[in-house]
Amino acid sequence: MNLFYFFGLPLIVLSIAIAVYLLTARRYQSSESVANSYDEWTEDGILEFYWGEHIHLGHYGSPPKSKDFLQAKSDFVHEMVKWGGLDNLPRETTVLDVGCGIGGSSRILAKDYGFDVTGVTISPQQVKRAQELTPEGVNAKFLVDDAMKLSFADASFDVVWSVEAGPHMPDKAVFAQELMRVLKPGGLLVVADWNQRDDRQKPLNFWEKPVMRQLLDQWSHPEFSSIEGFSELLVETGFVAGEVTTTDWSQETLPSWIDSIWQGIVKPKGLIIFGVSGFIKSLREVPTLLLMRLAFGTGLCRFGMFRAVRANSVSPSAEAISQETVSH
Repeated sequence: MNLFYFFGLPLIVLSIAIAVYLLTARRYQSSESVANSYDEWTEDGILEFYWGEHIHLGHYGSPPKSKDFLQAKSDFVHEMVKWGGLDNLPRETTVLDVGCGIGGSSRILAKDYGFDVTGVTISPQQVKRAQELTPEGVNAKFLVDDAMKLSFADASFDVVWSVEAGPHMPDKAVFAQELMRVLKPGGLLVVADWNQRDDRQKPLNFWEKPVMRQLLDQWSHPEFSSIEGFSELLVETGFVAGEVTTTDWSQETLPSWIDSIWQGIVKPKGLIIFGVSGFIKSLREVPTLLLMRLAFGTGLCRFGMFRAVRANSVSPSAEAISQETVSH
């Protein structure tokens, strides 16, 4: 009997936990399922409590060094600004932040760089919270919009900025088209995203396939693109001048995954604020965070950075697609 309690009971509990984790996956169904997921995460406040204003990874330097979790997230925005060349742009530059979350990046771009920022997300609750967090006088506004069919006219913005929104997009070619379409000629696209290794060059092996399946299913992702594949899709829009510049920030962002779990330990106040149900919700995300750490640490996933300039003239096919998109 004692052996059962020592070995058997923990195994039963673990088996039940794994079954619940797998059976309650938040699989991508539609843009509405993505919106509902983010509405829920925003309404309960747990994600904001642990992750702050920035629902994205942090930048820990190159090589990475120990850093405060929330500071690393803020640093990420400034590093992305520098990498993208946005720090050379004048104040009042118009910026579209696609997949803005609760507006952390948008507010930094507006406050620290003087840009005129419009943030869009598919989640009404995120828009509401972003508006609540934005002080008077900060030139950032937030709208509900779908990145697969942006409501803005062609050539509307000087800069299009997007952080970790791509995995939620069911058609990466349409996503690429929309990002480039709303850029003004000579405008700058800067994207940071989670990417899968290019399986055209090296197919996924026996353990990588189930890991990727969970990374997709647990957080409402239809698929990850590869860095190479998404670069090709940007070029194929017909809007890109020259080449797409890319780099891999996997090592710079890698500590974020374990740091995000560590927040649950160093912020015990969360147990008081959110209670047992909040603790269970938080605990449920740990396996996915560990799988993310495994995937990015082994090269199964890569953190891709993309920079492109919109051409002054575009191909006839791109212009036709652009006009069709606006008419719809």
